[in-house]
Amino acid sequence: MFKKVLIANRGEIALRIIRACRELGIKTVAIYSESDSTSRYVKKADETYLARPGQLRAYLNIYGIIELARYAGADAIHPGYGFLSENADFARACKNAGITFIGPHPEAIAAMGLKIAARNTMKANGVPIIPGSDGITNPNEAIEFANTIGYPVILKASAGGGGRGLRICSSDNDIKRQFSLSRSEAKKAFGNESVFIEKYLEEPHHIEFQVVADKYGNIIHLGERDCSIQRRHQKLIEIAPSLLLDEGMRQRMGEAAILAARSVNYDNVGTVEFLVDKYKNFYFLEMNTRVQVEHTITEEITGIDIVQTMIKIANGEPISFKQEDIKLNGYAIQCRINAEDPSNDFMPVTGKITSYYSPGGFGVRIDGHVYKGYTIPPYYDSLLAKLIVRGRTWDEAVRRMHRCLSEYVIRGVKTTIPFYEKVMEDDVFKSGNFSTRYIEQRLPHLIYATERDPLIYVSAISAAIAAYHRL
Repeated sequence: MFKKVLIANRGEIALRIIRACRELGIKTVAIYSESDSTSRYVKKADETYLARPGQLRAYLNIYGIIELARYAGADAIHPGYGFLSENADFARACKNAGITFIGPHPEAIAAMGLKIAARNTMKANGVPIIPGSDGITNPNEAIEFANTIGYPVILKASAGGGGRGLRICSSDNDIKRQFSLSRSEAKKAFGNESVFIEKYLEEPHHIEFQVVADKYGNIIHLGERDCSIQRRHQKLIEIAPSLLLDEGMRQRMGEAAILAARSVNYDNVGTVEFLVDKYKNFYFLEMNTRVQVEHTITEEITGIDIVQTMIKIANGEPISFKQEDIKLNGYAIQCRINAEDPSNDFMPVTGKITSYYSPGGFGVRIDGHVYKGYTIPPYYDSLLAKLIVRGRTWDEAVRRMHRCLSEYVIRGVKTTIPFYEKVMEDDVFKSGNFSTRYIEQRLPHLIYATERDPLIYVSAISAAIAAYHRL
């Protein structure tokens, strides 16, 4: 087993990896920027090093990170998610430096990283794909192709992810307006301005399958997650398993996910994402060659530690379980607790957390990195914590999540907590029949007037008791 792992990331995922390593008896090395110097993960690692240059670039400096790993004597690097986690050059540089990259081999990352190439690979291997184009270089070409497959269509960045570069177009004029914007955003976000067109599926479900592959050709899946509740193509609430799938459909989609992974000789943990239309036809969307933010809910219903599994596979161990061993027990829900203002189009906010009280109890898990007094920096994503609950039934899981949200207190900044409370009360959500347009369609029903503060009631009771004793 590895002796020391450097974590090329920050925040809650860095802390998650530290905990997994500690249980495996592995020492950890954390890197941090100036603004992350007081983060919890920095305090929990065995060794810490200030990474340069700058706030964001500290986590994107391939050779700087590798030099730190060498200096610290780390024999492996875990990239987490985001930053360099899906960068084939980083994985290749680790290999060249004699350091194990805890993730798939560079060729698999590269094959799935460019969306056009990935689509073509899937098509060649019999995985269903949405009708679409190869690279489009000008708006006239885009208009011609869009009229061939029919509107609506969606412009997508070939090297993209996380919703960047996406533009939905319903007419020729839309393409004329959006084409250059899509290419510009793709260039800025990924250093690659190539875009392509796909048929836009209206009100689809976003279903993803967790796959696990070792270095000996064994590939299985751990079931699916429904990630349909999104805004601006960014996931907010995830559930496992999906209420949309029956066993037959789960088996067919799982087999397609394994086929997708096998087509690039995949050799670690990854996620194959699909869109499912209203007729329950499913189509390959993309593959994320890293651990997902929402891996937690799969862990809750399968009992498998996905982060530890990544580390063991990278260390050369075979998968210790078979497909028939995987049982999906109950339901799990994850809410991403973001520093955002839902009443202002989910705009990210920064500031100092003045109060922090987390919920607990049976079937409750929190993966987070913030605390009272923590100052949220403006340089990174808005994720503060992930609240995860598990229940024997869907209804039990929803009720448990609602109870936990009502107990969760974060003050000093706006968060998505009160918005999620309204979602848990919504009949459409509780029915389990929601698409990627859920928030857009249900937003008027999810508006809240003010944030309820459980501390108000505690203060009121304390004041009443004090007044009584003064009598």
